[in-house]
Amino acid sequence: MTTIKIKGMSCQHCAGSTRKALETISGISNVQIDLEKGEATFEGQADIQIVKEAVAKIGFEVIS
Repeated sequence: MTTIKIKGMSCQHCAGSTRKALETISGISNVQIDLEKGEATFEGQADIQIVKEAVAKIGFEVIS
């Protein structure tokens, strides 16, 4: 499992949009969003730059 921190999510709609964006990336599955922690967890592997771009496209930011 991979966990990333995401800045900007504030509601269930945000969490759903983020989940959908991550699920479109080849190699990623079982996406879970923890809104309170501001985290996304997923199985599989994908280039972190692709993940960052997918998250940025919907208005959020992957933070270290």
